[in-house]
Amino acid sequence: MPVKTIRIKRLVPAALALSLMTSLPLFSAHAEERIMTTQNAGERAAKSGVPFVAPALEKYLQGPVAALWRRPELSLRDRSIVTLAAVIARNETTELPLYLDLALENGVKPREISEIITHLAFYTGIPSATAAITVAKDVFARHNIGADQLPAGSPNLLPLDEAAEAARAAYVGQQFEAVAPGLVQYTTDPLFRDLWLRPDLAPRDRSLVTISALIARGQVAQLPVHLNKAMDNGLTQTEAGEVITQLAFYAGWPNAFSALPVAKDVFAKRAGQNG
Repeated sequence: MPVKTIRIKRLVPAALALSLMTSLPLFSAHAEERIMTTQNAGERAAKSGVPFVAPALEKYLQGPVAALWRRPELSLRDRSIVTLAAVIARNETTELPLYLDLALENGVKPREISEIITHLAFYTGIPSATAAITVAKDVFARHNIGADQLPAGSPNLLPLDEAAEAARAAYVGQQFEAVAPGLVQYTTDPLFRDLWLRPDLAPRDRSLVTISALIARGQVAQLPVHLNKAMDNGLTQTEAGEVITQLAFYAGWPNAFSALPVAKDVFAKRAGQNG
């Protein structure tokens, strides 16, 4: 069995276990690291506490959840981005060290993680981003990640699609200028004329983070715009469907099923436009 598969099978139950057991003396400040590095699955299961609290849950974690991470419809890197976005969006900081470690192992670069957190400050709020930073700084220190691996505060931005941005700004201004002119202005700059153009997270990945956070928070009203944007940025229909599948386990079935009708409508309309 590939090494990554083994580690994923260990990481997934461990993540839930931490949320169940952090109050018990069994866990020290370095519990996450011990769980991730143990070579004995039985020892890991025993330390996690899941078999003692919810043995049926252990079965599901070792079965369908472990299998989920092996599905080919999304790369391991994409699954880590989706899950990391959901965990940050939902303020699940107890789980965050595990999924930061897994993201780094699966090829998400430190500068990309930094940009994911910054991006989510706009889409899930500054408090969720700063809470993630509090955790991420310790993970970065443990991995010896320095300032040279992080993005610049003011890099050279990606080219702007002037026509598309002008159309977006005109529509938003027409709809909402009289209601919240400040928000309309901030949506133009810094959001779409700065944040979305930062080069250290590819546009497709920004879209992946955005739709994952929206689904994880149950904010499906904004999903059609951003799912269309994600597919314009290169996310395929198959990948988009698999994002929702991944999030069923990490944000809950109700949030995933709330997203399904929206995604179905977006897919149908895009097929009609291309037909």
